[in-house]
Amino acid sequence: MSGDDVRTVRAGRRTVRVHRPGKVLFPGGQDTREYTKGDLVDYYRAVAPFMVPHLRGRPLMLERHPDGVDGPRFMQKNTPESYPDWITRVEVPKEGGTVCHPVCDDTATLVHLADQAALTLHRWLSRVGHLDRPDRVVFDLDPAGDDFAAVRSAARLTGELLDELGLPSALMTTGSRGLHVVVPVTGGDDFDAVREFSRAVADTLAAAHPDELTTAARKKDRGDRLYLDVGRNAYAQTAVAPYSVRALPGAPVATPLTWSQLDDPAVNARRWTVADALEQARTNPWAEVMRGGRALGPARRRLDELRG
Repeated sequence: MSGDDVRTVRAGRRTVRVHRPGKVLFPGGQDTREYTKGDLVDYYRAVAPFMVPHLRGRPLMLERHPDGVDGPRFMQKNTPESYPDWITRVEVPKEGGTVCHPVCDDTATLVHLADQAALTLHRWLSRVGHLDRPDRVVFDLDPAGDDFAAVRSAARLTGELLDELGLPSALMTTGSRGLHVVVPVTGGDDFDAVREFSRAVADTLAAAHPDELTTAARKKDRGDRLYLDVGRNAYAQTAVAPYSVRALPGAPVATPLTWSQLDDPAVNARRWTVADALEQARTNPWAEVMRGGRALGPARRRLDELRG
């Protein structure tokens, strides 16, 4: 490989080698820009101060596209031996063995993962040291089609119920079709309890709005209703990380936003891309909500009262 095919990038205290920075990962189209691996590296390096706090201490699953979004996709959990020894790893038991997940604790790791064409990072909802106790609850609002009005309505209904339960929540575009409603919790409950609670919240919403919302796992049973997916709230499951790029034309980004921004008619699931997500990140839209998690006990009792 010639010197022209390698670029060195300073990331914190480390220097990371980026191979073939000119390689096109997102081909341009009639309405979308072209983005190279160098563009991806530049984005992740710039957004790192806002993104790494959401990744630190969490096992990752990497969505890699070595030949760009038009090539094959690889979902990678194990950390290759070729990765630098300064990248944090965590060994997680699985049936018949273990998985050694990468953990992104700093900017240099984020840049290295971009060099590996890890376009999208999917994070656990728990952290190293307490892997069985999540500190996030995620409600994934998955529309039947591209009707973002249905997503906007479902988000408001979800947020209102969570408010009633005394649980502050935050919004994030998925960069694909829907929104995530994210609730910070204390980590005092295990995954089984959190999943049971999230399912009860979703069931309550679907029962109150049966023509708009559903918890039916099978697509054929959903019709044109929005699916309230709580499947992320389980051990070893992942959710797309805040500020992750999605492997879609135009390089859309899963982007945190404020509840007031939901009223903006220009907002949709792919509103932000690598071209402008950093500008949104600098507004720190989750500043108030993510300061501390709430215990689920009081919310669980309120929900039981509501359901009678």
